[in-house]
Amino acid sequence: MKEAVVRARVESRLKRDAEAVFTRLGINTTEAIRMFLSQVRLRRGLPFPVAMPENQDLLLPGPMRQRALDSVYDDEAR
Repeated sequence: MKEAVVRARVESRLKRDAEAVFTRLGINTTEAIRMFLSQVRLRRGLPFPVAMPENQDLLLPGPMRQRALDSVYDDEAR
């Protein structure tokens, strides 16, 4: 059986946070990637739904949401 190498660049924090979850699950990153790819092959697509939230602006943290709202009113004043 031939082995292929998969390389990807991700943010350090994302990698660290994901690895903490994998550790709690008793798997490592390689096993998690292998599981993901196996599910993609099995389902012939992503193994989870991918969609944009309808009210995306409501999901912003409080200060960011307030700045976004303020910018709308600032644009109207001009």
